[in-house]
Amino acid sequence: MYYTSKIIDRQVGRNAQLFAQSVADLSTPEERYPYLRILVSIIEQAHPEWNQAPQKDKQIAFLIGQLSLHNIDQEEAATVVRVRDEERGYFYD
Repeated sequence: MYYTSKIIDRQVGRNAQLFAQSVADLSTPEERYPYLRILVSIIEQAHPEWNQAPQKDKQIAFLIGQLSLHNIDQEEAATVVRVRDEERGYFYD
């Protein structure tokens, strides 16, 4: 199969990139939320070294922005990362 765009992050992969672009097509944050959680999980698995990063939420949100061709708001994605971490007992200052 031929794609016109390059893979942005090889560790995350093309399927996650295409998934992010599809999530960006959803119209409301409520519709995007469950899919952003899945995307955050995929990125955490691809980049386990980011789990201890001090700016993990911003790092993952930036990558989501790139994967979605800047169609997903980075603050929305960072909020999803923070919510997931708080559910697991990690808190931000």
